[in-house]
Amino acid sequence: MKEYSACTTILVGKKASVDGSTMIARNDDTFRPITPQKFIIRPAAKNESGRKIKSWLNKFELDLPENAQAVPAVPNVDYKNRGYYDESGINQENVAMSCTESTYGNERALAFDPLVKDGLDEDCMQSVVLPYIHSARNGVEYLGKLIAKYGSPAGNSVLFGDKNEIWYMEIVTGHHWVAQRIPDDAYAIAANRVSIEQVDFADTANFMWSEGIQEFVADHHLNVDHQGWNFRHIFGTYSQQDRFYNTNRVWYGQKYFNPEIEQDPTDGDLPFIRRAAKKITREDIEFVLGSHYQNTPYDPFGKGTDEEKHRFRPIGLNRTQNSHILQIRNDVESDKAAIMWLCIGGPTFTPFVPFFANMNDTDPSYNNTSMEYNLNDAWWYYKSLAALVETHYPQFVQLDTDYLNELNQYYRRRVEDVIAQAQGKTGADLTSYLTSANQETVAYTRKRSEKLWAQMMIDSINMSKLTFNMDENL
Repeated sequence: MKEYSACTTILVGKKASVDGSTMIARNDDTFRPITPQKFIIRPAAKNESGRKIKSWLNKFELDLPENAQAVPAVPNVDYKNRGYYDESGINQENVAMSCTESTYGNERALAFDPLVKDGLDEDCMQSVVLPYIHSARNGVEYLGKLIAKYGSPAGNSVLFGDKNEIWYMEIVTGHHWVAQRIPDDAYAIAANRVSIEQVDFADTANFMWSEGIQEFVADHHLNVDHQGWNFRHIFGTYSQQDRFYNTNRVWYGQKYFNPEIEQDPTDGDLPFIRRAAKKITREDIEFVLGSHYQNTPYDPFGKGTDEEKHRFRPIGLNRTQNSHILQIRNDVESDKAAIMWLCIGGPTFTPFVPFFANMNDTDPSYNNTSMEYNLNDAWWYYKSLAALVETHYPQFVQLDTDYLNELNQYYRRRVEDVIAQAQGKTGADLTSYLTSANQETVAYTRKRSEKLWAQMMIDSINMSKLTFNMDENL
């Protein structure tokens, strides 16, 4: 049985960010709380014929090109039962890709273009696209051609970014899709629903679409609006699940970025594109990805009624297997501009660690993850740390907040220090240096995390209920 994911996506244009970076980000939420993942480098290929990929979810197979760029990937450890799901990465040309955000088309459209059982599924999608593309726009074009040829067995949305552009692509039926360029001065949030709204078919600079989609909609009388061509209205859903599982996540993210705007958390027509009240930082994205409706009645840890606290699905979950922010900077040289901020263990309580994408290896604690519980593995360690914080949330949340703030201060300094020390290094020497620097960042993060772990364990011992007041003279 295929286990569908239920992710949350945030996209930020270069003029909407505080430092001119483009950022695409997503929570990888899976069906089960425990789906171990590893962080690896898939090596480049040069003139290697006979390369193939086969899905573990269906009968899809594909002959791969002879040449491929090296890419980081965050696949499942148990890929034979769960599929590959490389999830996210930045290739050697600084093109970022994250997939997928599960997205559901409605029965009216699917009646005439049903999903393709053995089409290109999400477990292979990252692997067959990212190593071969040269820009965010090219990523949409490349994937679009694959969907036209092989079809899609599920509704999926895909994020692409480079230093100039961010694109969001929604595949909603077996063969039809639309992609929109996020304006440079805007952000967008998506949460398992069709998000793109009005499509301007005359504006090819900002929209792309599957061949024949306009004729498909007209022939089958799918446009429900009197005017315009609203992709969400034509292909999307407006279900009970949308109102209490999906739209509320978009509502909270927009509430954070635009606190001046009043909206209903169950509104099925919240806008896709927004301009934030202030410029967006990486830490802002981290907060939203880890959030659980803080400062509202809907916070599971808050003071609302029991019904309010369980009304909506939080954004950060215990089954978020990894969370990532793929950042392409515009203020440094291109060989140092791409950073994968990777959070293994859940974005509510554990850190987003910066990895320069120009690397040839990852730390053994990340790339050698076991299926069995093992605290030497980053995935198991940070999952455990998050569970420990949640066990005594009122007592530990401030300790955890201080820990995350301290690490974020360190990371900001660390990134700039690494870039400064890398000046003059090029080619293989630079890649080797950045790889070593990444591993030093991992080691520091683990050391600081052990300090938090120790403090929480000591406090847990002192909070034991198996105690009583005893006369010290006895």
